[in-house]
Amino acid sequence: MAACGKFGFGLEAFDSSIHVECADSEILDVLDRYIFPPLVRATTERSSPDIFLRVDRSAEGFAVFVNDELAAAATDLHDGVRAAVKALDDAVVHRMKMFRAVHAGAVLIDGSALLLPGSSHAGKSSLVAEMLRRGASCFSDEYALLDHKGWVHSYPRPLLLRNGRPRQSLFLPEDLGSTYAVGAAPVGWIFALDYVPSGAWDVHEIEKAEAVMLLLRNTPHEMAISPAMVDFFLHTAAHAVCYAGQRCEVAEAATHVLKLIRGT
Repeated sequence: MAACGKFGFGLEAFDSSIHVECADSEILDVLDRYIFPPLVRATTERSSPDIFLRVDRSAEGFAVFVNDELAAAATDLHDGVRAAVKALDDAVVHRMKMFRAVHAGAVLIDGSALLLPGSSHAGKSSLVAEMLRRGASCFSDEYALLDHKGWVHSYPRPLLLRNGRPRQSLFLPEDLGSTYAVGAAPVGWIFALDYVPSGAWDVHEIEKAEAVMLLLRNTPHEMAISPAMVDFFLHTAAHAVCYAGQRCEVAEAATHVLKLIRGT
């Protein structure tokens, strides 16, 4: 796909026009697979996109630029594309006007959204992946996008999973037997879980006000810039059952979560 510029494509995503450009077709194939894969690619290049993402080959490997500023460097293509996904996350999320983003895994189960708020390295992605293997659909493993009603919308970036290895790898829902969620859904459950290796499942129900504070602590938006954020999050928690505590290994934790959700 070299319809835009040299090797690249354009797309519209979450209040931003994006142009992606790279050095050659090898890089393009991987970027096209992992950069917001469900979104329609443009066939013509916009003269002034809001976000210009470029991945070049360098003497050391690969260099990632956002709006012509160096965002990351990597020694191999896998790490370069992973860095491009993260750099694009930062650029897109901070430009959002329609949605408020929360650092949270989010999946669709039985018509409602399950939120898993938490910082990076909190184990959100591994639990999202396990839920996808068990029949859930994917909103995101990193950002839950909330509208003014508190409903969740899909942020279709790839999952970043370690699977017991130091380096994260890129996965799509289809790799886990699932799909991206289509459309928005109300939040049915919020689970704020800390992963404790070899620990026991120790989770309790919390008040909705505490859940709102957890969401506020896990948003990249600044309160001064987004004062309506509290209202978004109050709507989010209004009809949710909320829990907090520590979780055990991912397979056992997913079983506990599903039992609480389904009352079994």
